[in-house]
Amino acid sequence: MIKIAPSILSADFANLGREIERVKSADWLHVDVMDGMFVSNISIGVPVVKSLRRATDMFLDVHLMIEKPARYIAAFADAGADLLSIHLEADMPPGIHEALRLMDEKKVKKGIVLRPITAAEAVLPYIKDIDLVLVMTVEPGFGGQAFMEDQLPKIAAIRRYIEEYNPTCSLQVDGGVDPTTAKRVIEAGADVLVAGSAIYGAADAEAAIAALRGD
Repeated sequence: MIKIAPSILSADFANLGREIERVKSADWLHVDVMDGMFVSNISIGVPVVKSLRRATDMFLDVHLMIEKPARYIAAFADAGADLLSIHLEADMPPGIHEALRLMDEKKVKKGIVLRPITAAEAVLPYIKDIDLVLVMTVEPGFGGQAFMEDQLPKIAAIRRYIEEYNPTCSLQVDGGVDPTTAKRVIEAGADVLVAGSAIYGAADAEAAIAALRGD
């Protein structure tokens, strides 16, 4: 089954409680955390994740666009994240392994993220031990960017790795996802779709979620 994860980066931050209610038929809530260093933008942090956790029992899918993410795993886990995803480009391999170890310690689900420039093969040292791979189909840091078609072969390659090494692992796509591009990423092997403006920019968010699923 295809899961839909609305990105609150596109929500009205002055009315987050209402914005969560608008997407209650979705499966997960996607939370983009940016530190102004790994990406140039700055978004939200631990206090907002705590507030979201109090406001909803939805699965909180927290995407850490931050340098040396091991420093913040415990804080975001304690704030209520259900899954933490870290960029392979955000630290050297020992730091990535340490972040994943801390996720195990905190009993949160583990995800790794690839920027468009990063090859599919980069997942191989981690694929057996994680719960999710996120393929970015835009450059991380800002919402509303156009979908990058050249990432479709990467999605398909990672799907093959998942089937071979860890069939329970989810394959998530984030960036420029709308009802048209959703079909293409699903065909390539994705089973979790992140969408921001395609959902929160729609007059009827529930209908937009259904359209992304192909209902």
